[in-house]
Amino acid sequence: MKTKKPDKQINLSAKKYPFQNPDLPVEKRIDNIISLLTLDEKVACLSTDPSVPRLGIKGTHHVEGLHGLAMGGPSNWGQRNPALTTIFPQAIGLAESWDVDIIKQVASVEGYEVRYMFQNEKYKRGGLVVRAPNADMGRDPRWGRTEECFGEDPWLNGTMTVAFVKGLQGDHPKYWQTASLMKHFLANSNEDKRGSSSSDFDDRLFHEYYAVPFRMGVIEGGSRAYMAAYNAYNRIPCTVNPVLKDITVKKWGQDGIICTDGGAFVMLVRDHHYYPDLNKAAVGCLKAGINQFLDQFYREGVYGALVNKYMTEKEIDNVIRGNFRVMFKLGLLDPVEDVPYNSIGVSDTKEPWLSEKHKTIAREVTRKTIVLLKNKNDLLPLNKGALKSIAVIGPLANKVLLDWYSGTPPYTITPIEGIKNKVGNEVTVNYTDDESTDAAVKLAKKSDIAIVCVGNHPTCNADFGICSVPSNGKEAVDRRIIILEQEGLVKKIYEANPNTIVVLISSFPFTINWTQKNVPAIVHMTHCSQELGSALADVIFGDYNPAGRLVQTWPKSMEQLPDMMDYNIRNGRTYMYFKDEPLYPFGYGLSYTTFKYSNLRVSSETLNKTGEVIINVDIQNIGNRVGDEVIQMYIKHLNSKLVRPIKELKGFRRVTFKPNEKKTIQIPLKAENLAYWNVKKDDFVVGKRKIKIMIGSSSADIKLEKIIDIR
Repeated sequence: MKTKKPDKQINLSAKKYPFQNPDLPVEKRIDNIISLLTLDEKVACLSTDPSVPRLGIKGTHHVEGLHGLAMGGPSNWGQRNPALTTIFPQAIGLAESWDVDIIKQVASVEGYEVRYMFQNEKYKRGGLVVRAPNADMGRDPRWGRTEECFGEDPWLNGTMTVAFVKGLQGDHPKYWQTASLMKHFLANSNEDKRGSSSSDFDDRLFHEYYAVPFRMGVIEGGSRAYMAAYNAYNRIPCTVNPVLKDITVKKWGQDGIICTDGGAFVMLVRDHHYYPDLNKAAVGCLKAGINQFLDQFYREGVYGALVNKYMTEKEIDNVIRGNFRVMFKLGLLDPVEDVPYNSIGVSDTKEPWLSEKHKTIAREVTRKTIVLLKNKNDLLPLNKGALKSIAVIGPLANKVLLDWYSGTPPYTITPIEGIKNKVGNEVTVNYTDDESTDAAVKLAKKSDIAIVCVGNHPTCNADFGICSVPSNGKEAVDRRIIILEQEGLVKKIYEANPNTIVVLISSFPFTINWTQKNVPAIVHMTHCSQELGSALADVIFGDYNPAGRLVQTWPKSMEQLPDMMDYNIRNGRTYMYFKDEPLYPFGYGLSYTTFKYSNLRVSSETLNKTGEVIINVDIQNIGNRVGDEVIQMYIKHLNSKLVRPIKELKGFRRVTFKPNEKKTIQIPLKAENLAYWNVKKDDFVVGKRKIKIMIGSSSADIKLEKIIDIR
């Protein structure tokens, strides 16, 4: 059977125009495209699809993809014809893996499915610009979109962002598999009044905290697309803030797509009241560097601005260049045979979300994200050979819930299904999700083990902007409280059966103080993974040793948190400045085995301001199970005249150890990553001082320390 070749985007054999010549420099080709465009075509190219049918130029739309391509799901991203795709744990869960390699694999799988959906004859849908990852900082657990980010630490967040960008875009030296469009620049971590609120903080926090993941995503990851946030930054809406051009373009080298968030253009007039009309708003956007609008009213504003001579056609020419740079990187304007990704979905017509490879990666990453929060008297892992009955209880016991940015998975395995599959006919598994009767208590009493599955509902089981449960949150809704309403159920089950295991399936931290004090075993994981139940069962029954680590500080109460709109994290926010005792610290997570740390040493006792040192530490698994350890390196600046963090993450490694195995782990430390933002010099500066290097298994469990000089 002959393999069908993909349709050519343009008739390159004719080479009617210079832009069709792949041997010319890209900028010359873009010059030619712009010279050929009519004004109407230029304005049309300010949408999310810079196609020009008259010239045979095929552009591409955006798609959502925070944890798998979203072509279905609760938000119906597939519109009339939703399609199946591989769905992974929520982004905050992916980060809890602390595994850069698996994050890149996840994003690569997603990018492959994006290409497949775009090019396969059966589908021909979607787009190649993926709105992911979310590089915003999860500075407060009340933020309704906490589930979308990679946590509260800029280094971890940035490292995960780089891995996700590289996975989406691929490793080819010239072309991208897909384009990674990061969101939402900048400091977008409150939902209430987000269309008019302002995130206010100084230049140092901009460069040392909030902008770090975006900067790393551009410079280290190679992303050339991002979305501006709804909110203002220091009273100037992000959509028109000078930092878009002054920082991301001029300093970082961002030269691709900068788009508005959905409806943000109109918000400049309606919500922020920053401009008197859409005409002036359009001018502000284009001058700031915006070149794609997620807004149906932008054309009215752009044409109005041109008619009133607030701007010139040349200004449109300047910004749309970035859109075409991305199209060239995607290979949409080059010969089909030159672009290696053009064969996806054409030469391989087997739907990839049904492949064992993609299923296996989904299960593996889900296992890696599971965090063991408590395990008194080694209740876990369970020995199914020693059990006769298990009660699986709770509102999430037989569900895999999807969030706003999820697609529709080809299948889901719920907790009860995963447990039943694991124990087979050897153990009786009793189940109820009824919280309002005594059924759950009765099941718990007559079972050897009670497993209670509780947590939030990621869409609040309600329409957009509505959330009736105070502790739940989502896009457009911040959490009003952070206690777990279902803790009452946990108490009843524990009273009925002291061998209770709580499985907290949640998008964000909860103050489960009573549960932590009383219940012997607690496991945390996030929503959405199609392999949720299988991965959970693997961990509960010991086929996989959990090694996930938290990526946020879990407070004991909301009183430990600053005001929601206080964006100055130095006021006691995140593990870097948090002075109270948390419920669980940043980087925390337990294992079924034990690791011994010893012999911390460095390649040099001094660190040159332009150099690096290698930190070496010996780690040994002194338990009797194979397991992963997440070795974390924190640093503290000693005797600094500036306010610096109590400690800050600057390196980590997730490593597998066999029983009794000992390894020397190396973590590099570059001087440039210790720089502070010098406001007077308007640049990063590495100061001469002593720093303390701290190696441990969490931010609160430092095993070894070493002081060196920066010179």
